[in-house]
Amino acid sequence: MIETEIITGTLIYSHILPVILGFFSIIFIANGIMDRHLPYTLIGIALFLAAGILPFLILPFAIGT
Repeated sequence: MIETEIITGTLIYSHILPVILGFFSIIFIANGIMDRHLPYTLIGIALFLAAGILPFLILPFAIGT
């Protein structure tokens, strides 16, 4: 039973959160480039990098290794 809770808890950080961050990053990047609004573009780039890096930083603590 405990293993199921760990898998459910890590699924959020490994599959769901990066997709949501990636989606919003593409929206921000496209909006920033089309409107020539540099802060939106930089927010999009930061979100995209966070979507790729955060699972590797959060999951070791969530799994306990």
